[in-house]
Amino acid sequence: MSTQVDTRIEPPAQTSAVPLRFKAHNFAAHCYNTQSCSVIYDDHNFTRTYEDEPSGAPDAPDYKRRWGTASYLGIGNFPPPAEVRWTSSDGVEHEAEVDIGDIFKNELIWHNVPKADMKDFYEGPVAGIPNIFLEVNDRTINAYMKMLIPTRTEQIPGNKYSYGRDDLFLAWSHTY
Repeated sequence: MSTQVDTRIEPPAQTSAVPLRFKAHNFAAHCYNTQSCSVIYDDHNFTRTYEDEPSGAPDAPDYKRRWGTASYLGIGNFPPPAEVRWTSSDGVEHEAEVDIGDIFKNELIWHNVPKADMKDFYEGPVAGIPNIFLEVNDRTINAYMKMLIPTRTEQIPGNKYSYGRDDLFLAWSHTY
């Protein structure tokens, strides 16, 4: 019998220091290193391409940097758990329910931007709808959050288009 490891990660300190809440979220699922993979969330199948064929390995070491905006937009918080069925690279079949609502139950947008660097809109800092990504990678499922937070300062010195941070945060991980 294999050992299962479930990890809930704490958000960055700035998330609690400057709480930004959300009532809807965007969602996408990615499969890597699987023989087959199915992720159903909010009655939508996110992985039709990989249901009956291998997903392959990530195409670059920094593959997550290309996760821009999630493909399924404006999901109200929170539908039933995501249903995940997959066959890991070693041929073992797995099934899991991933409760996005439980992972993000406090409805806080994870960020690492100090209030002093946040752009104000009307009465203070606000943010839009965060992106939640579910990654199935061999025997591990990871849940991430990413949200563009507008900033007062350039994040890349000299780049006038870099007034914002969209860090990707691992919020939950489970290895089967």
